[in-house]
Amino acid sequence: MSINTSFPKGVIKKISGRCIVLHGDDIDTDRIIPARFLKCVSFQDLGEQVFADDRTELKGMHPFDITSNKGASILVVNDNFGCGSSREHAPQALMRWGIRAVIGQSFAEIFYGNCLALGIPCATTSKDMVNNLQAAIKHYSQKILELDLNRNSAYFNGVNYPISIESGALEMLTTGQWDATTQLIAQKDSLERVISRLPYLNNFEDKIKTYPRN
Repeated sequence: MSINTSFPKGVIKKISGRCIVLHGDDIDTDRIIPARFLKCVSFQDLGEQVFADDRTELKGMHPFDITSNKGASILVVNDNFGCGSSREHAPQALMRWGIRAVIGQSFAEIFYGNCLALGIPCATTSKDMVNNLQAAIKHYSQKILELDLNRNSAYFNGVNYPISIESGALEMLTTGQWDATTQLIAQKDSLERVISRLPYLNNFEDKIKTYPRN
């Protein structure tokens, strides 16, 4: 199955895509990406290993192996998703597989924060709404879901499912503040002015020769 390599960046207000349903409460980070993959030098190939042990056990029938789910970008889960260790490899693996948003009943706090740092919204809704949405996706697996962060809505197959995103996280996503790299690049001129004033970043060897010596 091919991996989506277009990563989130900048302002995020809406996300549209097909969905993957993953049933089960308390799915922890060790299931999302087993511990043996934490020794990787970079995150580059983690997408291929997401849910590696679960997928091996289900012999091609795991949602992340089913051909019809290829290209899906919104993951719909149940309660306490991403619990366990604080490893950032878990959202990195999901993102590199192609996941751009997660909807569920609740998320582990550190997992939630790690997703936010990658521009992956974790939207919550009630248990009944999650179950209803998962059932609808099962029947209409090729339909597109539109997640509208400003309207607190997940629109799927003619139905609006109310969702919620913590206010601080919502502000960071909808203003682009989550994306530290893009903000840094946008301040290129200011950075260069600072660099020009710092001897250890600007012709250090020449400038140190002019410093008085005791």
